[in-house]
Amino acid sequence: MYDVSAPDKSKLSQLLSGIPYFRGQGPAVVAALAACAIPRTFEVDAIIFWEDQPATGLFLVEEGTVKISRISKEGREHIMHLISAGDTFNDVAALDGGMNPATATACTAVKVWEIPREDLRRLAEQYPQLAWALVESIARRARHLVGLVQGLALRNVRGRLAHLLLSEAQNLDSDRVPRMLTQEEMAARVGTVREVVGRALRNLANDGIIEFDRHRIVILDPDRLAAAAEV
Repeated sequence: MYDVSAPDKSKLSQLLSGIPYFRGQGPAVVAALAACAIPRTFEVDAIIFWEDQPATGLFLVEEGTVKISRISKEGREHIMHLISAGDTFNDVAALDGGMNPATATACTAVKVWEIPREDLRRLAEQYPQLAWALVESIARRARHLVGLVQGLALRNVRGRLAHLLLSEAQNLDSDRVPRMLTQEEMAARVGTVREVVGRALRNLANDGIIEFDRHRIVILDPDRLAAAAEV
């Protein structure tokens, strides 16, 4: 049994209130969610859950970054999403009672809160506005997946990499993207291999669109990078 301090629960309530689809739910719903949430911590590279195993609940990241990925039959990893503090994951599986659709791995040391599936379903039945908010969250996830499929189908590697760099820059609100992802991880995000990503980075740099070193990638020409992302 977890002994969760009052300050921890207070921080969790603030975290829940900041999540788009929990925001505006009212103090009663937030308090009910916080009351059943279980804290879990994971070291870097630890597996939070494996794909195709029974889903146990919805997860909320308080600290760190979580990688959501799948492994192909050939053994190649494809990174579907990176989840940072203040975001949730495994929403769909937590609601439909199915298997985890992907594997969740700690990219850094992370602290997450798990809301068990049974509690989430009970609260969704008790508070209809929460159920609608969860439906909206699932719809956003579906749009994200459609975007991933569209990107893989319609963009070449240069275009997919340009789109990834633009997305990371927009998330950070900066033209400088820290090298948090290795070339291998970038390859997993854009559906290729490390060597091809390396060539694409050098190609963008040779064209004067970006410059990069071991620590960062600087976007020199956002308009041309955006044009490359549309290829």
